Amino acid sequence: MTPQSRDSGLQRFANVMSRSVPDAITAGVILTFLTLGVALALGNPLSRVLDAYHQGLWMLLAFTMQMTLILVLSLALAATPFFRGAIARLARVPNTRNQFIALAFLSSGLTAYVYWGLGYALGPMIAIYLAAEAERKDIEIDFPFLLAVTTAAQALWQYGLSASAPLLVASPGHFLQNTIGVIPLSTTIWSPAAIIHEVAFSGVAFLAACWMMPKTVRPISSFPESYALAKAVGTLEKEEPRELGLAQRLERSPLVPLALGCLLIGWLFYHFVMKRLSHDINSLNTTLLLLTLLLHRTVKRFAAALEQGAGRSWAVIVLYHLYAGVAGLIQFTTVGDKVARVAASICTASTFPLITAAAGALFACFIPSSGGQWAVQGFVTVKTAMAVGVSVQRGILALGVGDHVGNFITPFWYIVIAGIARVDFRSFFGYGVVFGLIWFVVGVVVFTFAPC
Repeated sequence: MTPQSRDSGLQRFANVMSRSVPDAITAGVILTFLTLGVALALGNPLSRVLDAYHQGLWMLLAFTMQMTLILVLSLALAATPFFRGAIARLARVPNTRNQFIALAFLSSGLTAYVYWGLGYALGPMIAIYLAAEAERKDIEIDFPFLLAVTTAAQALWQYGLSASAPLLVASPGHFLQNTIGVIPLSTTIWSPAAIIHEVAFSGVAFLAACWMMPKTVRPISSFPESYALAKAVGTLEKEEPRELGLAQRLERSPLVPLALGCLLIGWLFYHFVMKRLSHDINSLNTTLLLLTLLLHRTVKRFAAALEQGAGRSWAVIVLYHLYAGVAGLIQFTTVGDKVARVAASICTASTFPLITAAAGALFACFIPSSGGQWAVQGFVTVKTAMAVGVSVQRGILALGVGDHVGNFITPFWYIVIAGIARVDFRSFFGYGVVFGLIWFVVGVVVFTFAPC
């Protein structure tokens, strides 16, 4: 296969996928009515189906706000001059094509491992600054391909510090606590299997990236809107001196963020030291809020960054409730138990990770959200794991493989990333599909044989 035919084949596949997969809200509605139809077909009376939907629709209110805060605060944190300046300085380090690829993958992957929202917010900027610096050094780097590399690296968040399902089941009061209890992070994202997977995928993805780099490159200068972002490190504009009232002085004073920051540090100390609790979604958001406040330095700048971040996060505010309705139909009718029994009848301990990952990939085409997917598939996954005699943790981790395959093969997150980078998502979508195949194969192998 020539490089040209390989590139055009990936592009054709990307175009087919972008035309075939509905938007997230439409897909959520379709999934709701499909599940409702299955519930009625299994003999559930209409009154029970309506009651199940009634119980489910708003049962994830707290979780929805938690996930919204992760995304909004991450976008606000990524907008600080500190992070923009750090990326610009980091971009000057590599001096060869492979060094640029390696740095793009590792830096984007590390930020995603720490916080998934931060990874999605900073990943495109990492690709922009690195591509601009490579062009300045006369090193041929295809900018859309580098976007695909940073997007692939963001998959590492699935088993990172902000992994949705592991953090949720580690939080007391989660919606499956009566079934599985509280699952510590030491047995999920910090298990040997999860660590092996992160390392193995990183190594294989880097080698694949070096092989797939297009021979005919599209430098970032051919994308004027993206190139303009590389020239602005994101410094804050100085405010014009004028007479200010007390209220205006307070919103421009660093003392207010510092005061709240001290209180948030006290919260974290009480959480981890006094109560000896583990890392969970609430401690994640408290840390994000603390960092965002301190790095923006004033309430005025912090509020402006929040306003921009909230505008990009509108979808999750509604989507999680659509998924919660589906979860209610599955959990509070016979649908969940029936599907779990069918899955258990075709699964063995050896095939469970493969089937779980494949099912997760299918559902992820309709649910572009890890938290939403866990809400819909979590009950069936844990029931099937118990039935075939594998740990619930193996089910959680295997489902994460399928969940991110959906992120690789559907446009939802590509569109978010392309919007930040100011390019057409189709310019790098096809390469992401290849990384998705690598992610799936590595994940199934690791979570079938590695201990967890």
